[in-house]
Amino acid sequence: MARAGCSVLVLEAEDEPGGGTRSSELTLPGFIHDLCSAVHPMAQVSAFFRALPLADHGLEWRHPPIPLAHPLDDGSAALLERSIEGTAATLGGDADAYRRLMAKLTVHAAALFDDALGPLRFPRHPVLLARFGWHAIRSACGLADAWFQGRPARGLWAGLAGHSMLPLEQRVSAAVALTLALAGHHTGWPVARGGSRSIARALVSYLRSLGGEIRTGHRVESIDAVPSARVVLFDVSPIHFDRMCGPRFPDSYRRRLQRFRHGPGVYKLDWALSGPIPWTATACGLAGTVHLGGTLEEIADAERAVGLGQHPERPYVLLAQQGICDSSRAPEGKQTGWAYCHVPNGSTVDMTERIEAQVERFAPGFRSRILARHVLTPLEMERRNANYVGGDIGGGAVDLRQLFTRPAVRWNPYSTPAQGIYLCSASTPPGPGVHGLCGYFAAKAALRHLCK
Repeated sequence: MARAGCSVLVLEAEDEPGGGTRSSELTLPGFIHDLCSAVHPMAQVSAFFRALPLADHGLEWRHPPIPLAHPLDDGSAALLERSIEGTAATLGGDADAYRRLMAKLTVHAAALFDDALGPLRFPRHPVLLARFGWHAIRSACGLADAWFQGRPARGLWAGLAGHSMLPLEQRVSAAVALTLALAGHHTGWPVARGGSRSIARALVSYLRSLGGEIRTGHRVESIDAVPSARVVLFDVSPIHFDRMCGPRFPDSYRRRLQRFRHGPGVYKLDWALSGPIPWTATACGLAGTVHLGGTLEEIADAERAVGLGQHPERPYVLLAQQGICDSSRAPEGKQTGWAYCHVPNGSTVDMTERIEAQVERFAPGFRSRILARHVLTPLEMERRNANYVGGDIGGGAVDLRQLFTRPAVRWNPYSTPAQGIYLCSASTPPGPGVHGLCGYFAAKAALRHLCK
């Protein structure tokens, strides 16, 4: 909006902008931990981010030697390398199958991301998008059963699909696995030097250079408290959107906002460590992200349990070790660890022991390196960021019903029946991820209104 010449005022409820892209010393002095987003496979494929001079405003991407590792109980690990060949080499008898699945999509990944990430619209590359969609519409289990036979490939696939926060038997869970694998091959899974807060700080710096103003610690309870403006964009959940703007909307639209469904919550741990995590599979020590859960069957069981409102004994754990490529995260010789598992929305169950047992399973001696830990329960996640309703960091369930029709079925999902009011949070397409595209497409819709 500011680049188009509009005067822009941002009202931020918290004391620091950024939402999920914030970082702080949660455990001990000198240990920088990311509050939510830690590794950013979608940032460099985002058409919006690519168009911004964020490097000029202090953002520096750091790439781990290996984007992703998936350890197995036999001491080996499947790896998502930057190259398809490097990845295939870790998948045993499924190497050829992985090449055939990914090769054509990876060659045209940039065009595919530009078409797929956003609202429903006519694609520039319909054949390519159709090829992606043919695989993406399936369940992760269904696609794995059709393409892979060995534990390494099936486990790697399940870990990727677990980011969907859906049961792996559910349709479109394969879409998340495909998207993340393609991003790994195309641009990698980088971290932001100095913490994810560096992303928000660069965006703030650039906005201010364009004349934009940001007021922090300014919580808005109603649109009536917003200064007069031609358009107002809300980066909030549908439930808060309804509370803030409900009287401006017809009852039919309010009912759709109120029926919006949130997904599972997360239970998150941060550790200050005396040294690197002692992985049995040494390649895991070179990976920025490690998925813990062993086989596809175990991960599917865990995610199915969460979907049924249960707490798995062996949860699927997403772990990041940003310090392997960003020395600013911890004092010399020390390390940080970041991990979470999925739990039912709003859960109050303590998952600390279960998460740490999964790490210890693949890295014996891990617990002996913990200097301090910090816990973020689902409700604490929501307290720090009101958009994370019940700990749902995805801004709503990303299933077939809510993939493109979030938060409601409308040709333009960012607009509302009230003139000049727009929604631009992760509860709009293309959904969760640090890519800025929800706001980008909402801003384009608002600018079309302003130019009428």
